[in-house]
Amino acid sequence: MKRLLLILTLLAGAAQAREDQVQIHGNAAGAQTLSQPEPGVTAADYRFNDRGRGDVIQAHWRLDASGLPVSYEAKGNDYWKVEFSERFGRDVQGLARWRNRIEQGETKAAGFYLPANPPPEFMGVLARALLKAPGRRLPLLPAGEARLEGGADVDASGRKLTLYRISGIEFTPVPVWLDDKGDTAGVIDDWFEVLQASLLPALAELQRAQQAADQAWHARLALQHSHKPQGALLIRGARLFAPVSLGVRAGMSVLVRGERIVRVEPDADLEVPAGAEVIAANGRFLMPGLWDVHQHFSNVDGVFDLIAGVTSARDMANDNLPMLARVHRFDAGTELGPRVLLAGIIEGIGPLAGPTDVRVDTADKARAAVDWYADHGYAQVKIYSSFSPALVAAVADRAHERGLRVSGHVPAFTHARAFVEAGADEIQHLNFILLNFFPDVKDTRTRDRYTVLADRLAQFDFNDGRFADFVTFLRQHQTVLDPTLVVLEGLFSGEPARAAPALRPVVERFPTVVKRRQLSGAVAVPPGKEAVYAQALPGLLRMLKKLHEGGVTIMPGSDGFAGYSLHRELELYAQAGIPNAEVLRIATLVPARVLGVEKDRGTIAAGKLADMILVDGDPLKDMSDIRRVHRTIKGGQVYEPAALEQAMGMTSR
Repeated sequence: MKRLLLILTLLAGAAQAREDQVQIHGNAAGAQTLSQPEPGVTAADYRFNDRGRGDVIQAHWRLDASGLPVSYEAKGNDYWKVEFSERFGRDVQGLARWRNRIEQGETKAAGFYLPANPPPEFMGVLARALLKAPGRRLPLLPAGEARLEGGADVDASGRKLTLYRISGIEFTPVPVWLDDKGDTAGVIDDWFEVLQASLLPALAELQRAQQAADQAWHARLALQHSHKPQGALLIRGARLFAPVSLGVRAGMSVLVRGERIVRVEPDADLEVPAGAEVIAANGRFLMPGLWDVHQHFSNVDGVFDLIAGVTSARDMANDNLPMLARVHRFDAGTELGPRVLLAGIIEGIGPLAGPTDVRVDTADKARAAVDWYADHGYAQVKIYSSFSPALVAAVADRAHERGLRVSGHVPAFTHARAFVEAGADEIQHLNFILLNFFPDVKDTRTRDRYTVLADRLAQFDFNDGRFADFVTFLRQHQTVLDPTLVVLEGLFSGEPARAAPALRPVVERFPTVVKRRQLSGAVAVPPGKEAVYAQALPGLLRMLKKLHEGGVTIMPGSDGFAGYSLHRELELYAQAGIPNAEVLRIATLVPARVLGVEKDRGTIAAGKLADMILVDGDPLKDMSDIRRVHRTIKGGQVYEPAALEQAMGMTSR
């Protein structure tokens, strides 16, 4: 009889099993399978593959009558394949205990335990608990508070789906869709979807509803935190940095009317115009706005750019039509963000192709993709890892014919020299420069393009004549390098249970739950490789310095958490031995020159756009002072970084 009951229980659980499809940019990447192995217990098996990376989570949990977890267990690996396990339980006396790779604790306080590495279904679990909670608010464990607001209803194949938005989890409300039975219908963000397979035909409509809610949220934020002077704007008493001469002049004034600078003179020579709004710099360091030439905009990246003093940026591949719309909102002032130049991705065909729908396998299709980008105002094209090396020249020729630059990852099965010879103007990521000297590393479509780096650095001598010859080759071809050192540092010098080095100066000021979600992201060091990995960053810094000294043009890009990662990129350049004044030029004037907008940006001069930042401190003496942005000015509009951080839920500086 017991055996029969067990079989019936298992069959009941199987009958209730549900499989959600995981998609990355519309392409199937994995699945989330939910089942009930026994009454009252939900089990999730969640896994996806993103070019060799991706989460694998096996979890099960039990809830009380209010929808709060009373037990939770999970194991698996995170996106970078670092293993983890997690356990939570509340005993009959009401004592809750938890342990995961970043924390452990206990409390008798009531609350919803939010796992450190949950499957997407847990957002639905939280939404249902919030629907039952008074005022749709719940304390979170280990800390924080979640709040729920309702949104749009959408009819999908005869089923009513409701959009809910949960605040207190991320910087912006997290969307989750519930169906008319209260089950989780989908969790969707800009690039990533977890959705019941039967609802995939409704994905575009669900995305539109989410985007409308997101845009209304951004518009309110922009209205509250953009200050446009009624008349002229005068910055007075500044120490003015000149990226051309690398000099600094004290006691300088800058007069702005509208979006442009009209006069730059010593304080004594410039009278305060009638009705002008005056910003007393009080000796603060005034410099052109920063550039970040490697971003993938989503969510609140634009806000954190302005917090960090980034007034110009380049998006290095995105969902094309939504990104064009986002740039329009940045320019219109209905969403906070910098000025953005666009690079359109072109990828090849295959199972390891990157997350884009612009995938081509012929020269004609490649040229058509270039034409689409040129027709839509893109500044360049970015070739990705699965692209056929045989087609690079065709892309480069058409791009140059249309006035576009060409850059990218060095495609798999070729190397950096050949990529440049085929017509590339620029290379993303410093690791591809090193891999030029290791032709045995052929397939760079997976995470191997990062994980082999430490071993290869240990094997290479940068005094080798081959390296000097290659530096000369890059200089002669005027090849530009976007090193993204900050990403490589995070992978090789980070720790899987800590925040990335770029965020450590600020992460303690993040909202509690957001901070917790940043405590992951490094590659796990293979046993016995600790010494090799410890030398990876010093080796990369030596390489960067030799490239700079050899005359190779460098532009700073973060490819990570917006704003603060760019600050860390500049700190790493200084740490490599590049003089601070030259680092500031690299961050301001150099991108403006390379990307063809020097007429309007890159220096503080009459006639140029009023894109500037005031810094507390002196980054010429200490590059970390670049983190102390007091005011950001973009096109004459003034933004207060401290107030924007507060709006993001951060504590004061």
